[in-house]
Amino acid sequence: MSNLLVAENIVKNYGNFTALNNVSIIVPKGSIFGLLGPNGAGKTTLIRVINQITLPDRGTVYLDGNPLVLEDIKHIGYLPEERGLYKSMKVGEQALYLAQLKGMSKNDAKKQLKYWFDKFEIGDWWNKKVQELSKGMAQKVQFIITVMHKPKLLIFDEPFSGFDPINANLIKDEILQLRDEGATVIFSTHRMESVEELCEHIALIDKSNKILDGKLSDIKRQFKSNTYEIAIHTSDNISIEKEIAEKFEILPSNRKALDDELVLKVKIKNDEISNNLLNYLSSKGMISHFAEVIPNANEIFIQAVNQNTKNG
Repeated sequence: MSNLLVAENIVKNYGNFTALNNVSIIVPKGSIFGLLGPNGAGKTTLIRVINQITLPDRGTVYLDGNPLVLEDIKHIGYLPEERGLYKSMKVGEQALYLAQLKGMSKNDAKKQLKYWFDKFEIGDWWNKKVQELSKGMAQKVQFIITVMHKPKLLIFDEPFSGFDPINANLIKDEILQLRDEGATVIFSTHRMESVEELCEHIALIDKSNKILDGKLSDIKRQFKSNTYEIAIHTSDNISIEKEIAEKFEILPSNRKALDDELVLKVKIKNDEISNNLLNYLSSKGMISHFAEVIPNANEIFIQAVNQNTKNG
């Protein structure tokens, strides 16, 4: 897979404060790339550099193999966390104006806007002023404005903010469809469940430094800890749990027991194999559940940031 966007060793300082410290990311074509980090980590600064809203002090951004230039703005669609529609302008008038700023002809813009307004069933909003819309309604309009010129690169910063679950799911499906049609997406959010659903690759920035990046599946394997969630039916749960604890490390488990089964989270040593644990448990009762614990994006986020804080 070739790469659509490459940012190399980006440095951005504001006076004595370093917002980005030699941050590099590689965004494969046709992927959804999660740009993650705590508040104030540097994510928005990097997004602003990619959008040429601000220039880096050092480093280079490449789009489709070439250094980013001003004209590339027409190939990028950006939905910022802080939305920027003019409240006193009519929705249709504003959408046409912004489409033409992106290089679309008025005729093409009207066709695309009709397509999207019909798709979202919001045709009667055309002559409304933005200030008449709810936050969720205004979000839909800004989403349309972001994608209607069919850019190569879409950047969504907290795209589900302000949406109820039904409309959040609608926007999620549209993002996936745009990806399937060839767009590349950079997706920044604090909703880790959305990262799980959408992102194939991620980068985690903390305190102006990139501390983690790669395919999400590879990172999950990296953070595995030889831990297994088990449920077993035994004749004596108390004595069996005590016996298991003598052979293996037992961790707190959030899994709820069904009936009277014994539920445990068990960690084995790095040099042991899961079959040793499975065979041992089989001799103690009937196993109803046995699964390796794979860390989710939220757990990885917390662990990596906490570790970075300790190291820093």
